[in-house]
Amino acid sequence: MKKQMLAVVLAIGAAPAAAAGCHALATLALPNASVTSASVVNVLTINGSPVPLRAPACKIDVTARPSGDSDVRIAVVIPEGAAWNGKFFQIGNGGFAGQIPLATMFLALARGYAVAGTDDGHQDPDGISAKWALGHPEKVTDFGWRAVKATTDAAKAVLAAYGPAPKRNYFFGCSDGGREALMTAQRYPADFDGIVAGAPAWPWTRMVGAGGMAMKQSLLPGRALPPAKLPAIQAAALAACGKGERYIADPRACRFDPGVLACTGAETDQCLTPGQLQTLRMAYAGRRDPVTHRAFPGLKPGAEALPASWVAWGLAAAGGDASGATSKGFPWNYFAYLVKDDPQYDMRNLTDADIVAGDKKLAGTLNAQNPDLSAFKARGGKLLGYHGWNDPAIPPGLSLEYFKAVQKKTGKTDDFYRLFMVPGMLHCRGGDAPVDADWFALLDQWVETGKAPETVVAKNADGRSQTVAAEK
Repeated sequence: MKKQMLAVVLAIGAAPAAAAGCHALATLALPNASVTSASVVNVLTINGSPVPLRAPACKIDVTARPSGDSDVRIAVVIPEGAAWNGKFFQIGNGGFAGQIPLATMFLALARGYAVAGTDDGHQDPDGISAKWALGHPEKVTDFGWRAVKATTDAAKAVLAAYGPAPKRNYFFGCSDGGREALMTAQRYPADFDGIVAGAPAWPWTRMVGAGGMAMKQSLLPGRALPPAKLPAIQAAALAACGKGERYIADPRACRFDPGVLACTGAETDQCLTPGQLQTLRMAYAGRRDPVTHRAFPGLKPGAEALPASWVAWGLAAAGGDASGATSKGFPWNYFAYLVKDDPQYDMRNLTDADIVAGDKKLAGTLNAQNPDLSAFKARGGKLLGYHGWNDPAIPPGLSLEYFKAVQKKTGKTDDFYRLFMVPGMLHCRGGDAPVDADWFALLDQWVETGKAPETVVAKNADGRSQTVAAEK
């Protein structure tokens, strides 16, 4: 460790000219924004812990104010000297944001890219909370799309002042960041050469509405799905469709009937009561969408009991736990603070009319639902999508829905939009399956060579791998 730190110190000392250039950015003038600091760093503080960088980097902090009630915090980090590959990745946020996504920024930075990210216009360590939105419609607009655009413009101005403009500009986001990615392709098709949109929450208002109804149903007497029963559910799903694997490799072919778990005698953790079966069937099948009047997709079986799966996303809870109805969770925060403007709102009162009202109020700000990507395609942009088949937060069918909508609107998509549905993957990452892929490198290679990826080889730390084909 001492040798590593000495090497970092020597590297910093060996590049005084670059360091001076970095500090000079502190006086850079930006429209509707100001630089608050600029310095050379050799660590990033991520979740309270210092993480060493591969090489010294110039870190520039910016505050943008596109409206009178805006407070958009932005970080731009540029590897010093030869450590920079000359390319730029903007990183999207997740959940309701509130902090700059330094952890994901670090992943691209470690590969030699300059990076930028934003807190989406508000500061809150709880990415599930939306209390910042109450009485602040401009901050809702910043969260919806404006903070991302302000970050793009500020980062490009900083990079241009630092040295040669990047030879490639990319965007990466998953979850809400995936929504931001699609929003960027739709609204600002000339901003990026390539975009990765992972598990995108693109129909935000309808998606959270469906989640709210699922929460409401689970609060009815006898309907809660206890966490202790999830292992039996997962085991039964894998027995039906796993073919000896620890995940379901072909979800489309799976016809798992949870009725095999119906209790025939005394209730145990190995069986389900009629009310619990009803909740589980609804989770798999989805429900009618009151906005589109079509079926809203459900979840896929086979990973219910894994860490970061159903329990982590509030899909299973002890009977009688009503906290999600009045004080926690994405659906409650959305309806309480963005739709109803009522911090005392009770999700047990949620109706289809409330979902429709939320969509009417906020779809234009939050939803990335425009399938017309013709402008992005025309200027040579590449869009790389991915989604885990076992995502417990955002139904995987939503990515397929958007992909098909783009094909219907734009025509053939093979040359500019590829979607990979990864068996066994949870929300954005993780799962008891080979799910690790370098989406950064895959996008960069596609843009640089012009050859669209036909397959992706996903791997796992234990040596397993699977080949995932692009959707057609």
